[in-house]
Amino acid sequence: MSVVVRTVLVVRSLPFADPGTPPLRGPITLLLWLARKQARVLLVAVFFGVLSFTCSAFQPFLLGRIIDSATGSGLSRTTWTWAAVMLGVGLVWIASNAIGHRWDITAWMHAAFRTSQLVTRTVARSGHNITKELPTGEVVSSVANDTMRIGEVFAIAAQTLGSLATYGIVVVLMLTQSLTLGLVIALGLPVVAAILALLVKPLQKHQKNQRDAQGRLTTLGADTVSGLRILRGIGGEKVFTGRYRVQSQKVRQAGVDVAGTQSILDALQILLPGLFIALVVYLGAAEAIAGRITTGQLVAFYGYASFLSWPVHLLVQSVNVVTKAHVAAGKVVKVLQVVPATGAAGPTADMPPAGVPLVDDTTGVTLEPGRVVALVSADPDESARVAVRMGRFDDEAEAETPVTLGGVRLGDLDKHALRERIVVADATPALFSGRLAGELDVRDGADRESLLRALHIADAHDVLDSLPDGIEGEIPEKGRSLSGGQRQRVALARALLTDPEILVLVEPTSAVDAHTEARIAQRLTGWRRGRTTLIVTASPLVLDHVDEVIFLDAGRVATRGTHRELLDLPTNAPGGREAARYRRVVGRSLAEDDEGTALDQELDELLGVNAQEGGTA
Repeated sequence: MSVVVRTVLVVRSLPFADPGTPPLRGPITLLLWLARKQARVLLVAVFFGVLSFTCSAFQPFLLGRIIDSATGSGLSRTTWTWAAVMLGVGLVWIASNAIGHRWDITAWMHAAFRTSQLVTRTVARSGHNITKELPTGEVVSSVANDTMRIGEVFAIAAQTLGSLATYGIVVVLMLTQSLTLGLVIALGLPVVAAILALLVKPLQKHQKNQRDAQGRLTTLGADTVSGLRILRGIGGEKVFTGRYRVQSQKVRQAGVDVAGTQSILDALQILLPGLFIALVVYLGAAEAIAGRITTGQLVAFYGYASFLSWPVHLLVQSVNVVTKAHVAAGKVVKVLQVVPATGAAGPTADMPPAGVPLVDDTTGVTLEPGRVVALVSADPDESARVAVRMGRFDDEAEAETPVTLGGVRLGDLDKHALRERIVVADATPALFSGRLAGELDVRDGADRESLLRALHIADAHDVLDSLPDGIEGEIPEKGRSLSGGQRQRVALARALLTDPEILVLVEPTSAVDAHTEARIAQRLTGWRRGRTTLIVTASPLVLDHVDEVIFLDAGRVATRGTHRELLDLPTNAPGGREAARYRRVVGRSLAEDDEGTALDQELDELLGVNAQEGGTA
């Protein structure tokens, strides 16, 4: 009972706090490393596997003893003693099977979970490098399929090793009773296994082809579904569905190739051991007729032959499982070999204290502690690039455009500690499926009041109204049930809830109307007042509320000041030309806002007329 309880506790310890760092020289090294990481679990599983198969192997021997005893002296005390021993061995067999199965499943789950954690950790750390190196479908398949195939190796390992160990015990028992039959069985079964093993190589090749084809199909399907709206717009649905159909047929054909080889293997797996057992029975009957073995020994030899077909079956099955796991481990190694876009070299400098400036050396943009600053540029992409650099998303690409925190390059700092202090919210909001509360609270530390406050600052009350369960309502994949403005405001609320020391927001109000933008600007700047904040925007509604505006021109800071100061600065004053260029940029944005407001008013008037007509009617 204590063993069973301990097994449950081992299972419940998943996932691992730290899955470890595996060697990535190849699939074999990965599988061996996984075995070492759960050596205790495997040893216990192998112990019960050997115990179970040993009990099973002794059943024919004990049955032969019972038959010989009953034949010679009837139901004597010796016969009942052997029967009691057989019953005891049977009970141990049953118990070891039950407990061993638990440990087999534990080994399976440990390997699968550890591999899955390694893959997901690599994907999370690698950033955009993962999609540069591998197709999306390849990564998805690694988590969904490959980790389970790797786990299967460790689920069957104990039984296989136990059956092979017991094979030696049985051969010794048989040789002590009949040299001829012992040699036939000892040498015949390896020959059967060798014949079956000839099919492993082509099976492995077909499985790899199927795995590659399936990965390409998954990638093609994901691309087609995500771009379906665009495809419909350009009339390209038929072309892409045709490509999917062609690739699907390739996957089908690869599956047929695998099934063909697998069917031959399965047929031989039954046929060859069956023929071998028939041979053993024939030879045993001849030995019994000649008087060289007893009736009980004949029955025992038949039992041995039947039992030994099971190790052969397990061995072939193990080869099949290992073949699939080898292919899967190769795919996983490819994922694990992806070098993270940031933090691959590890930190080389101590983290600066709080309250130090964040500086983009290339442009001269400096965020002084405790100030809410807006960044404006004639080229919106230029200001967005500055914001992205401040988040440190690609060490290699940003090596020539360093950003420093308190005089220390971001690339030299611990990435995880840096993520706690600096948060960058991109212009394109990415939402995930699940509860709205879970979508917002990405750091799992906010209460209901904090969630509602963040939604209020982002003016996202209509999102709560649109979900039947409010804050506990479910958001579908990519937030497709929400409008573009709603998705943007949910993403803004999510960024605000992280409450970092330095918050960088890229165009946080570009998808909302002017009235909503004005409310968000007032609430946002009021909430972040006294904490370092950078807002990349050219909207006058936002610029009017920040502490300072930094204007970029030709890749450098041209001027800075409050929005009103830059609007009122004469052209002939020092810095006046730069202020004039700033006014032109902001003026374009203001014209766009005015145009949008005029369209909104025209639409409201039109809707009002329609409503009146409807009422009159």
